[in-house]
Amino acid sequence: MTTDIDQTGAAAPIRIGLLRLTDAAPIVVAQEKGIFAGNGLDVRLSVEPSWANIADKLTFGLLDAAVMPPPLAFAVSLGLRGAAAKLIVPMSLSLNGNSVTVSTEVADAVASALGDGPMAVGRRLRDTLRGRSTRLRFAVVHVYSTHNLLLRYWLASCGIDPDEDIDIGVVPPAEAAEALGTGQIDGFCAGAPWGEVAAKAGIGRTIVRSSEIWGGHPEKCLAVTEDWAAGNPDRLNAVLDAVLAAARFCDAPAHAGEIARLLATDSYLALDPSVIQPSLPSAGGIAEAPAEVDQSVFFANAANFPWRSQAAWFLGQMARWGQLSPEIDIAAAASIYRPDLFRDAAARPGIAAPTRDSKIEGGHGAPWMLQGAPADIAMAPDRFCDGLAFEP
Repeated sequence: MTTDIDQTGAAAPIRIGLLRLTDAAPIVVAQEKGIFAGNGLDVRLSVEPSWANIADKLTFGLLDAAVMPPPLAFAVSLGLRGAAAKLIVPMSLSLNGNSVTVSTEVADAVASALGDGPMAVGRRLRDTLRGRSTRLRFAVVHVYSTHNLLLRYWLASCGIDPDEDIDIGVVPPAEAAEALGTGQIDGFCAGAPWGEVAAKAGIGRTIVRSSEIWGGHPEKCLAVTEDWAAGNPDRLNAVLDAVLAAARFCDAPAHAGEIARLLATDSYLALDPSVIQPSLPSAGGIAEAPAEVDQSVFFANAANFPWRSQAAWFLGQMARWGQLSPEIDIAAAASIYRPDLFRDAAARPGIAAPTRDSKIEGGHGAPWMLQGAPADIAMAPDRFCDGLAFEP
């Protein structure tokens, strides 16, 4: 294939989709600070209202790439929601960053367990459900999302059947706080800053952060259509170089104020910067963040590496909850993750990258060192809430 050319003979603009979320920061920064342009790229960002819009536009060739949850990238590639569109995932964009936020009524019911950890909160919620005549209504941002799988994992670990004991529906992240406030739902799992928005409005409270369900879990990835990547290898490399540089910039606490102001504009989140900044990396880490906020990690802890083991975990959970056949070839489905492309991108500026494609997920209860090249990489704990580990 050859590079896309427009009617003027120039390379066609690269169309990247995203939603109104804090963890879109690396793409926004790469655009607004001229990193894309400095790499010779003409990038057009498309802020979409929902993940369904993102998936549809990738499927029908209206986007070349997008910020998206990994399970949705698998669903699009496998044709689980209609026509398949082959994608590749050359890098991850962030770790952590979601919250389980509930109405003040539900928060009051579990208040005695808050501060005792996610399992205690979940068990208190389980006991509360047993005394209700109606099921609670929770929302996630898409059926094929990290939010749905992490919420289900936590609930099931605490003895709550996500399919029998509660109702789980879909609400786009930017609409979640409003849906909670109007009583359409009793809780939601969504990315920042929407838990903080609900808290500041006095309509909800976060009871569990997603990093408490799976420490250092992958959140968003950069998904690129396979056709575009094959036809534009040099431009793909330039995109990866730009996004990796932007991710590194976003991870510096000193830049949090500037990034919050960029995200706050009407072009992106259209919110007060003070609502956004707590979900960005800070000097004191999560200890400095409000209880409603799970801070994103954009570069540290090998955040940008597309781990095949994490792909396998997502696919296994999708099979667990009936989203795909249990007989699926997990290794084949996970092959849309391209650690080889990331290693090439990391090598250009001399950034350390893991030397293997998989690791034990959830196997570290304390900081640890990961074998990397040209240097080892400092890693944070990565425990699951139930203490189990996953090895594909």
